[in-house]
Amino acid sequence: MYKIYVLLIALFITSEGFSQTNHERDSLTIRSIYDMALLNGKSYDWLDYLSNEIGGRLSGTLNAEKAVKYTQAELEKLGLDKVWLQPVMVPKWTRGFPEYAYIETGPGKTFITDVCALGGSVATPDLGIKAGVIEVQGVEDLAKYGKEQIEGKIVFFNRPMQADLINTFQAYGGCVDQRYAGAMEAAKYGAVGIIVRSMNLRQDDLPHTGTMSYGDTPVNQRIPACAISTNGADLLSNTLKLLPTLQFYFKQNCKVYPDVQSYNVIGEITGTTYPDKYMVVGGHLDSWDLGDGSHDDGAGCVQSMEVLRLFKEINYKPKHSIRVVLFMNEENGLRGGKKYAEEARQKKEKHVFALESDSGGFSPRGFSFDIDDANFAQVKSWESLFKPYLIHYFEKGGSGADIGPLKESGMVLAGLRPDSQRYFDYHHAANDTFDAVNKRELELGGATMASLVYLFDTYGMANGIPSVKK
Repeated sequence: MYKIYVLLIALFITSEGFSQTNHERDSLTIRSIYDMALLNGKSYDWLDYLSNEIGGRLSGTLNAEKAVKYTQAELEKLGLDKVWLQPVMVPKWTRGFPEYAYIETGPGKTFITDVCALGGSVATPDLGIKAGVIEVQGVEDLAKYGKEQIEGKIVFFNRPMQADLINTFQAYGGCVDQRYAGAMEAAKYGAVGIIVRSMNLRQDDLPHTGTMSYGDTPVNQRIPACAISTNGADLLSNTLKLLPTLQFYFKQNCKVYPDVQSYNVIGEITGTTYPDKYMVVGGHLDSWDLGDGSHDDGAGCVQSMEVLRLFKEINYKPKHSIRVVLFMNEENGLRGGKKYAEEARQKKEKHVFALESDSGGFSPRGFSFDIDDANFAQVKSWESLFKPYLIHYFEKGGSGADIGPLKESGMVLAGLRPDSQRYFDYHHAANDTFDAVNKRELELGGATMASLVYLFDTYGMANGIPSVKK
């Protein structure tokens, strides 16, 4: 009995020593990742070119194709084991000549206001649309007013983002349905157009675009849809209270074309131990056209590229095959994410982990995980490794739109979570430009992503590990 007791103590000491050694090694590796990113980073230069030399990268446009060629060439310079383009058919929608709108309170009495067409909207008639306005607080309000009050009018969806929610993505989710489905639902009541309050927590004059859907509405029954700035929305709402009979005019010149071919851009470092098990890190290469898409999602793309570059620079040879995937068409179709998952299943590729950055280039705070309990327990055990870098947020939740289609049982999906308080000031608006991105914050995000990928690559997935009974 004594010998067994001594043996157990020896095994415990050995295990503790091994664990301590692993922690020190991991700490040093993560330190080297952050040092390389902050002292010799590449992500900011890549973003500078994407934003200032190419610009907005709406799916199906020349700029999107320029971005494909540029990022492919930059990945090839890194000396990865493989770099290739994955063809994907994407929608093509153009904004056309800038939109114009005004509020008319009487003959000759007008106030110009800032609007922009929602992505995928049809154009107005050549002379524009002028009609009365009915204000509602959401799609669910339409039934309350009915066809009798809505027919022939422009529906004004004016539900704001809920400012008392600390999680700004939760606030966004609480009102984005009026942008996405507003036109489809308002058309059923005979509306001639819709105006949607911009998804923005700040008061400004910048309308924010975003995707919308007509569902199965026949083409000849589709109505034009635009977003109005938060200042414009408040002006319209207050004026309506004083003068319910006012008229609103807007003209937009957008057009929908047949689908065109584009590409996902993919680079890979082949794993030394598990070459047939894949870990993905990525963002979406397309953006809206009003700004240059620096936060949404140029930042996520260059941070993902930086993960593989950092591994090459510190001479880290991953056990699993690690891919960077720059997805095309997240904004108005998710075609790139769906195509990648479809081909992965066709080829019977085993994906075990995926991480997406699509929340802006602000200071990283941590990650949210679509994950099982065993893997989440493993993540929580790594918290002390991230503490020196002020990374503290490790929660179960969503991951990313592009990696969502990859989800399979036991797979770990993660999303980088930067500080989100300013994100919706820029999201889908004309001020989403390079000057709004802080170099250091961008680089910290890339290093944080690389650190998480390193840990999952080193320790693998915790699937099947029994929970410890207390």
